[in-house]
Amino acid sequence: MQLSDEVKHKASNVKLLVLDVDGVLTDGRIVYTDQGQQVQSFHVKDGLGIKLLALHGIKSAVISARKSKALEKRCAELGISHVFQAVAGKVECLNELLIEFGLDAKQVCAIGDDWVDLPLLKRCGLAVTVADSATGMKEHVDYVTKAPGGQGAVREVCELILMSKGLLEKSFQLYLNSAY
Repeated sequence: MQLSDEVKHKASNVKLLVLDVDGVLTDGRIVYTDQGQQVQSFHVKDGLGIKLLALHGIKSAVISARKSKALEKRCAELGISHVFQAVAGKVECLNELLIEFGLDAKQVCAIGDDWVDLPLLKRCGLAVTVADSATGMKEHVDYVTKAPGGQGAVREVCELILMSKGLLEKSFQLYLNSAY
């Protein structure tokens, strides 16, 4: 993974990962069943990336403009307790998180994919967008993932953070030497 020194430095300071949902944790598609229930799919690699961050004390939070029971279930599985849904102003949620965790915005990495995420991204220390983000997004972030949203982009960022902190190899060794 080729990273600029600036991105490595910003990633090494991250103590909180803030995620948009549609287009970041998912591929952005919304599917409805005949019964009107919403179906979303999440990539398992993203989930393990979030769990790896947690192993090293790095928290994750989700801020979404939409509400979804599938998201609630996935976040519960991953141990993400800070889930903001049906939110219009994402920066206000970030401010709550900064106060609760006693962090500075420079210690936050945020991943977004669309214009509504720009105010949040501009406020954070490490701003990231996905490969298939909306027009204009890539010019306003520190890092653009190689993977599209919902297809391992979050895992890519988790590995970037762990690598920048010198924890990626240690994380890999945990699984390599595990008995499961």
